Amino acid sequence: MFRNKEIRRFAVIFLIITGAAAAAGFSVSRESGLLMLITAAAFGTAFFIFTRIRYRKLAELADQIDLVLHDDDGICIAELDEGELSILQNEIAKMTTRLNEQNAALRQEKVNLADSLADIAHQLRTPLTSANLVLSLLKTEDAPVRRKILIRENEELFAQMDRLITSLLKLSRLDAGIIEFQNEPVNVKELMDMALRPLLIPMDLHDITLRTELPDRMIIDCDAGWLSEAVRNLVKNSMESAGDSGTIDILCSDNPLYGEITIHDSGRGFGNEELSHLFERFYRGENSAVSGYGIGMALCRSIIIRQGGTVSAGNHPEGGALFRIRFPK
Repeated sequence: MFRNKEIRRFAVIFLIITGAAAAAGFSVSRESGLLMLITAAAFGTAFFIFTRIRYRKLAELADQIDLVLHDDDGICIAELDEGELSILQNEIAKMTTRLNEQNAALRQEKVNLADSLADIAHQLRTPLTSANLVLSLLKTEDAPVRRKILIRENEELFAQMDRLITSLLKLSRLDAGIIEFQNEPVNVKELMDMALRPLLIPMDLHDITLRTELPDRMIIDCDAGWLSEAVRNLVKNSMESAGDSGTIDILCSDNPLYGEITIHDSGRGFGNEELSHLFERFYRGENSAVSGYGIGMALCRSIIIRQGGTVSAGNHPEGGALFRIRFPK
């Protein structure tokens, strides 16, 4: 306790004042001098005990903080009745709770990262194995037509891996928060044209009927480039679900609370198990295409949520899958 400079300074001042008061008392009478000494001794003893108790409580708090720093989740900070120490104790308890929550979140992130890395390795291993097999066949294949087919297959496998890696990089950048969305008023009709244009030929090849209801003056605040990609991923999922000769309906509506985009296909819809995991990374439901990697839906959700919107999936009352995107006003 006396290692504290302020305590030492106070003790010196107290001794000087006590000596001066005792000298003044003895100059009056012996009894007055003794009374001054006894009073000073009582006050000094009370102050010492009080200070000692405060230091002990502070030491206990310091020990508990040390436990927090060493990642001990099982600590319990005792309640203190004293004003300043009680405030300090409450702040430390809050800090402890926040640190424990952050530690738990970091541990979960570590687990998620390990799972994601394992999933990425698994997803890449499949096309790499196929590519190696194709290369082995190319070494022994002499027929020009067959060689062209194998080369085309290999190019498609590498294109699949490129799409996977590109999607993963986008998702990681979104998670890291390093992407700045350029939110501005966007006409929904132009947004949907941007999203659907690359899909019109594949829809035509699979004889998929696309029906849209797009108000001319509907405006939402978003980053058109990123949101069009999210919408495109949802429509791709609907194309896979609808299949050949299927139908996709896209309806946009506006009200004072939010703007809404709904995408409905004529497929079989989602099972309960699919709905609960649909937007998770690397999840591939029963409706997913063979070449899918389960990244598109997770990327779609991340893009929309980080722009302040919401996305949900369900089954339409008339059958088929239903996606719903909402952006608040």
